[in-house]
Amino acid sequence: MREQILAADPSIYMDTPKTDKKLPKVMNLEEVERLLDAPQIKEPTGIRDKAMLELLYASGIRVSELVSLNVGDLNLGMGFVRCIGKGSKERIIPLGRIALDWLDRYIQTARPKLLKGRLREQALFVNRNGGRMTRQGFWKIIKQYGKEANIDKDITPHMLRHSFATHLLENGADLRAVQEMLGHSDISTTQIYTHVTKLRMKDVYNRTHPRAKM
Repeated sequence: MREQILAADPSIYMDTPKTDKKLPKVMNLEEVERLLDAPQIKEPTGIRDKAMLELLYASGIRVSELVSLNVGDLNLGMGFVRCIGKGSKERIIPLGRIALDWLDRYIQTARPKLLKGRLREQALFVNRNGGRMTRQGFWKIIKQYGKEANIDKDITPHMLRHSFATHLLENGADLRAVQEMLGHSDISTTQIYTHVTKLRMKDVYNRTHPRAKM
């Protein structure tokens, strides 16, 4: 039509091709607990790692959001964390008591030791040199703990985010609330987790119902 070869557009009768959405890989609750228990909490780095893992699973934030957090973004008294997501959108996410307790312990005991005198550092999570933790640094940490916990999956920070959303929905959380906590602009992105929960439900049924395999 643009070249004036055709008088009508034949594509208006064609269906728009749909892209396949891969289901996110998640850990079950037992695997999550093994991962969260992997850090050795006798050392400052172990307390830091424990706090990071607990926060990641408690909030479902992205790893980029995790390492970008400053001390002022955390409100232990009110029980929430403030993070800036994609498109510079701010969101407030509630935290559970376990995550809050470990974050408090990290801030009070481990972080001052890791800072090595760099008292002006605003980063919530710091490395051994007292500087801000990087994405690459945390990726190495979580993969090492995945191996130590003997989890037969390719553990990534995003897998904890997927597990956070899936476990919430499995336990009856509202889809809109999960969408807001994850920072999804489109609810269709969040709905992918409902497919995961249905598949897990079907798997449990097939493994446990006495007449499922007949």
